[in-house]
Amino acid sequence: MPLKVPTSNEKHSIQVASQQEDGEPTLQDMAVLIEQVTGVPVPFQKLIYKGKSLKELEQPLSALGVKNGCKVMLIGKRNSPEEEAELKKLKDLEKSVEQIANKLEEVNKEFTSIQKGFLAKNLQAEALKQLDKRIKGTAEQFMKILEQIDAINLPENFSDCKLKKKGLVKRVQVFLAQCDTVEGNIGQEMDKLQSKNLALAE
Repeated sequence: MPLKVPTSNEKHSIQVASQQEDGEPTLQDMAVLIEQVTGVPVPFQKLIYKGKSLKELEQPLSALGVKNGCKVMLIGKRNSPEEEAELKKLKDLEKSVEQIANKLEEVNKEFTSIQKGFLAKNLQAEALKQLDKRIKGTAEQFMKILEQIDAINLPENFSDCKLKKKGLVKRVQVFLAQCDTVEGNIGQEMDKLQSKNLALAE
């Protein structure tokens, strides 16, 4: 159901629709819409309704008592154009991280299928060699992204950007650790295969 909510001194009237089919709009749906309309990022919004602060983002608006035509007050700061520009850089890097993460996922899937014996024995050595090459390349791409994130110098007051940068660094580090694990597993599998082939040769 669409919901009209006027917000802040500027008085915006917004229509909130649920992101889930047949679902009710939640506070998260409203906060995202308010960010689009006012430029105040969701983490920095303080939404007040009837003197109470609205906090549970996953709650349906109806459960919070927010009805059609209600007035919700917004307290929060809009980012400066400079901060928005830095934020855009970080969002672009975030997209790149997702694309590289997909490559990591593909390598992992292919490796698992080799482990399960879905590939002919005589093709396994070459396939593992290729996967080893790909996982090393993927880890390298993550390292380059980490360098690019590190190169973004932010002033103290760019709190939204700092939060985003910190979160992105953590995600890349998690993916790098996964690359290490996959690379180690591929190495072990290559060693096993080599040992078997040597045993057969003898």
